[in-house]
Amino acid sequence: MSKLRYAPIVVFLIIGISLVAMSCVADSAITRGVVTAVGVSSSDREDQSQTSDRYQALLDRACAIYQDNTGAAIDSEQLRDALDQARSELQEEALEVRLQNLVEDGKLTQEEADNYLEWWQSRPDIAVPLPGLGGGGPGGGMMG
Repeated sequence: MSKLRYAPIVVFLIIGISLVAMSCVADSAITRGVVTAVGVSSSDREDQSQTSDRYQALLDRACAIYQDNTGAAIDSEQLRDALDQARSELQEEALEVRLQNLVEDGKLTQEEADNYLEWWQSRPDIAVPLPGLGGGGPGGGMMG
């Protein structure tokens, strides 16, 4: 069998794993509540930098594997952008479903849900560095 046959599966798995990893980081931040940046240590910034470096290495490796398997190159920045867009779209879809469920359960009015969704869609699109969201190894995470 040719390598080309498995290339779409490899790319799909890599993208899926990346989305799960990004989702876990986001879920971790949400479940821990609001984290203030007071007292952010240099080790927290180093953890964030190492996480970013590992993610970029994952993207670079995925692009290399895809190119080896298909002969077609993928730019890692374009892959990162596509993953960011997919994550954002999935988050918004999940929010819409959650808000609709709250309306159906009588916990929110439709107007409240619409106002929240409008706020969510208009919020600034900036990355806010949160301390302690590094890797899960020793010294990583909020509980160190």
